[in-house]
Amino acid sequence: MKKLPEIFLESLNGIEGFNKESFVKVHEQEEQVTSIRVNPDKLKTGNRQLANAKSIGTIYGNDTQNEFSMADYRLPVAGSVPWSQFGFYLKQRPSFTFDPLFHAGCYYVQEASSMFLEQALKQLLDLCQPLKVLDLCAAPGGKSTHIQSLISAKSLLVSNEIIKSRNLILKDNIIKWGCNNVIVTNNDPSVFQKLEGYFDVMVVDAPCSGSGLFRKDEEAIDEWSLNNVRLCSQRQQRILSDALPALKENGILIYSTCSYSKEEDEDVMDWLVEEMGMKNEKLKIKNDWSIVEASSPKTNSKAYRFYPDKLKGEGLFLCCFRKKQFVNESKLRPVKSEKISSKEKELIQPFITNDAIEILKEKDFFFGLPQHLLNEYAALRSVLNIQYAGTGIGRIMKERLVPEHSLALSTIVSDETWFTELSYEQSIKYLQRQDLNFETKNRGWQLVCYEGQNLGWINALPNRINNYYPKELRILKQQNDSAFEK
Repeated sequence: MKKLPEIFLESLNGIEGFNKESFVKVHEQEEQVTSIRVNPDKLKTGNRQLANAKSIGTIYGNDTQNEFSMADYRLPVAGSVPWSQFGFYLKQRPSFTFDPLFHAGCYYVQEASSMFLEQALKQLLDLCQPLKVLDLCAAPGGKSTHIQSLISAKSLLVSNEIIKSRNLILKDNIIKWGCNNVIVTNNDPSVFQKLEGYFDVMVVDAPCSGSGLFRKDEEAIDEWSLNNVRLCSQRQQRILSDALPALKENGILIYSTCSYSKEEDEDVMDWLVEEMGMKNEKLKIKNDWSIVEASSPKTNSKAYRFYPDKLKGEGLFLCCFRKKQFVNESKLRPVKSEKISSKEKELIQPFITNDAIEILKEKDFFFGLPQHLLNEYAALRSVLNIQYAGTGIGRIMKERLVPEHSLALSTIVSDETWFTELSYEQSIKYLQRQDLNFETKNRGWQLVCYEGQNLGWINALPNRINNYYPKELRILKQQNDSAFEK
């Protein structure tokens, strides 16, 4: 690994928890820590398509399980991430690209320290209640999918990303997760001022100088500078000041960075208290987690620092605040979606199992939203640039539904939908969008599954099978023999 700049190390002197000798040593060791977070909605029992999902299900909720089978190889689990009920460490990093269950959205590959967000949400909120949550800087989707697994089905998550290209990655990961109470948006933080007092929770994992990820991204070392730290601190304050009006009175702000620099961390905390009138909230942490509780210099606000020489994870800074300022909630003017005809509903309904889903139409595209979120969606349409909402269902062509990939990965697809279970080799061919030549019991549109988990759609015709896995998602790499432990 590249040598850490001396000016960077000097800038960390005096910061709570920083030990230069052990910090440098752990970066020189180039240890790779790999962790995953499982998707609880895809591991529930009793659902036809999930009934055979033994691969990851054997570890879900079982801290003592050391490893679990995943088809023809074993994914080596080293233990649980102590601050997350869904997180697990792996002994080594497999080739996730060639794991069908990864593409099915059964788990997310996420850095372990980032999963500490779970503690902030659990300790400061009643997650059984319906909440409106904003993940402001959401791409690529790790925190959004984690939030979605924790909040109630009656809650709404708005997952926003300002950069268009990163917004596409965010959308893909939300679709893969299979949820229907998320709205993906592409907006500058300033736009959210129009939603005054709207959100109960605001998560801001702010763009930063990235020093906490030096072990994972050596290129970030070359890009780091004191000037960039100052610029990031200014940008973080602008993002927060722009978006905070959208947080309601007594709402919770969770602010985090992957930077060690005081200017992006403790100084921003003091600014939030002194300039924005926020009240710091303290979290409970266990001693054996080895998380450092830090204090800001001016207001003694408490935050939580993660150091890779102290725990199994990368650098992270996280703090929590409560908004004390009184806010008048905005009166939004709903923009209604086009109603669907009875004929269109008749063609779509057999594909959907959930009666509480309302089918909406935008131009020629059909999508489903939980009925209790219809008014929220209609109101947000008047303000936000919405890229995706609920579950994409598909388009009607020649009086037949052409189902969308998102419907296949969702939890609302009907249990009665025809499906074909694939072997591992067939699944990889499907995910590479190759020609398929296996037998199916039925003709027409149907799901293909692996280990009971839906991968996508095929259309079985009398003389061929059409592979409808999205071109932009297909596996382009060739598999090496050593990709998995057989």
